[in-house]
Amino acid sequence: MGAVEGFYERVDAGRFAATEYTRGPWDPGSQHAGPPAALLGRAVEERPGGRTDMRIARITYEILRPVPIGALEVTTSVLRSGRSTEVVEAALTPEGAAGPVMLARALRIRVAGEAVPAVLPGPGLPSPGEVARTPFFPVPWDVGYHTAMETRFTEGTFVDRGPGTCWMRMGVPLVAGEETRALDRVLVAADSGNGISSVMDFHRFVFVNGDLTVHLHRHPVGEWVCVEAATSVDAAGIGLADARLHDEKGPIGRSAQSLFVAPR
Repeated sequence: MGAVEGFYERVDAGRFAATEYTRGPWDPGSQHAGPPAALLGRAVEERPGGRTDMRIARITYEILRPVPIGALEVTTSVLRSGRSTEVVEAALTPEGAAGPVMLARALRIRVAGEAVPAVLPGPGLPSPGEVARTPFFPVPWDVGYHTAMETRFTEGTFVDRGPGTCWMRMGVPLVAGEETRALDRVLVAADSGNGISSVMDFHRFVFVNGDLTVHLHRHPVGEWVCVEAATSVDAAGIGLADARLHDEKGPIGRSAQSLFVAPR
């Protein structure tokens, strides 16, 4: 395991150093998109002067280039502010880079307490305690996202083709020495939908997502997040990974990823 117990170390208010736990399965120098997605989501929530009576209802990421493992700067700006909603943009820029490698645009909605009746969830999924731990597909390095996350499939596996349903839990905090937030847990996991539901042999094809959108109608609770995903691919090489997101109490929202699919 890495020496630092966290996906990132905080350098100061807007600067972070990525650790080995962020490493994705395809390139030893690049991060899995889950941790930087969570870092940008946290930046939206932590924005100085931000309203405490609002919650992220939707956050969309544009993954402009692979996110390198190294020093990163996070910046935020308010694009629109109203009485009941606001839109906040966050950018992730590697140290010394000319521009950001990842952007997030979040819609925050004012929390109304219990002003409206809640809609109860439907039948639940098997709990993470009812299924065994499932290993990641073989990864050629010892430390990375694959060692920082615990995964338990109720349907499929990382190496089976077709829809998959996987409970995921963070093994290290998002930022070393800081409390893990509920939103951290969801955003670290949501980018795994295309891997959970791969429909093609990853030894023969690449299926890379250039974006990620997460909708949340309920604030998640607990340590576990479930990604119930299915992938569709057109012969033109454009795909969509669509997922329902759950915690142990029931559905919390959805995520979607647009996919570029091509032979290796």
